[in-house]
Amino acid sequence: MTDTSDGTRKKTAASGPSPLALMRSAREQLAELTGLHPESVPRMEQTDDGWVLDAEVVELARVPETMSLMALYEVTLDPEGRLTGYRRIRRYERGRSDRG
Repeated sequence: MTDTSDGTRKKTAASGPSPLALMRSAREQLAELTGLHPESVPRMEQTDDGWVLDAEVVELARVPETMSLMALYEVTLDPEGRLTGYRRIRRYERGRSDRG
């Protein structure tokens, strides 16, 4: 927080958790709520309301692994890193590539 010329305080970009801490927090919170553990976070961006991340998880493990059912979840966080929502935005088999 910094003081402004009118005596009020405003949040600075440096305040709050680091992007790495936010990512770790999002992964932990999503796992606790869904039981699914993110393997990767291919997107993370700051918004006016906090942060939005995409988290890739294994929804159904299969043998061979290339046939496992994967899902991409969109996760929203407030500026302090508290999860405010999540939704599945895509399901696919691990071995399938995106259509170009």
